[in-house]
Amino acid sequence: MQTPCIHLCSLEPATGFCAGCGRTLQEIGSWVSYSDTERRGIMALLPARLASAAAVSNHWKTGLSSRPERPL
Repeated sequence: MQTPCIHLCSLEPATGFCAGCGRTLQEIGSWVSYSDTERRGIMALLPARLASAAAVSNHWKTGLSSRPERPL
């Protein structure tokens, strides 16, 4: 069975996608019960998901680092 898992499992709160493979928690949990066709369909979506998740992550990092520091 094909799987996109790269053993870098961490769900990104902003997107709900795994940072490693791009799947949702529901997709990860149901992976073995999906048909080959369903798995291929999900896998076709993953590159775009990972790219959009990276853009969201970079936006947050950039936004945080560009704020002026507040004195304590």
